[in-house]
Amino acid sequence: MNNRVRILVTGGSGFIGTNVIDFYLAKGFEVLNIDREAPRNKNHHHLWKRVDILDMPGLKKIIFEFNPTHVFHLAARTDLNEKKSLEGYKANSKGVENIIEVLNKCDRLERVLFTSSMYVCSPGYSPSSYEDYSPHTVYGESKVLSEKIVKNSTISNFEWVIIRPTSLWGPWFGIPYNEFFKRVLNGTYFKIIGKTATKTFGFVFNSIYQMDRLLFCDKSLVHKKTFYIGDSPALNINDWADEIALQANKKLISVPLIVVRSAGWFGDFLSLFKIRFPLQSFRVKNMTTDNVILLLDDTLKIAPDQPHDTKAGVAITLEWIKSDDAGLL
Repeated sequence: MNNRVRILVTGGSGFIGTNVIDFYLAKGFEVLNIDREAPRNKNHHHLWKRVDILDMPGLKKIIFEFNPTHVFHLAARTDLNEKKSLEGYKANSKGVENIIEVLNKCDRLERVLFTSSMYVCSPGYSPSSYEDYSPHTVYGESKVLSEKIVKNSTISNFEWVIIRPTSLWGPWFGIPYNEFFKRVLNGTYFKIIGKTATKTFGFVFNSIYQMDRLLFCDKSLVHKKTFYIGDSPALNINDWADEIALQANKKLISVPLIVVRSAGWFGDFLSLFKIRFPLQSFRVKNMTTDNVILLLDDTLKIAPDQPHDTKAGVAITLEWIKSDDAGLL
């Protein structure tokens, strides 16, 4: 199997992509990363080609040369900065169209995982099906559009799966959860007394295990279907902070919810003057709104053996933070 599997990762320089590449290199597979940005992991530079998925000629050239058997399509714009127009998220629409057009002409391709987002529904909203959308940001709207493009396209040359990562964390992560770890470790994280969020998070090594199962399991189980990526059970933010603090031998300070909300309102005020502040009301709402993904059960039927619990995930992440690669502290 190792001799024939060729894994293409679009957006492989990012957090999830870096871990995907490490996972399949360990299996001995051939891997190629196409991304506008250089890899986070300096050991991946020889696997990287600088390509923008909006650059159709460049995309065709590199993908046809590599001729993949399996694809992780992770490349996307993922920030929440756009407030009005979908135009800024063209990579999430036109980019997907480009990827589909090119991959439809690859003669060895077997299966593609198209990455969407849990933000096709707002936090706290429980969709009744995978076609029940309720985005609360322009980014979320762009991912709804991305899913619909995949579902409505004429795809004849390969099997496809849509994945919706939840709140993933672990080695090579970025904002917001690297900031969460940093604040706990630096003693600047305050536990909220009162309502705190319980969410479906995902330790990234568990998430890669789930994605690998979706990539290689029987066609009848996954083709033309959508799956959330995340851990079970859901995790309370205060419990998570306690575990990090316990393993790092740190103490946490607790503050009333009203103080946190007031800080968020103060942050909103400062933002009017382009002044950055750690908290704004949008973030406070996310910190206090439960978001437990009920549809995750479909994923757990295919990938039931979660490799790591929260304690182990925290230990692995703290060990990585100490490494030269992290550059977090």
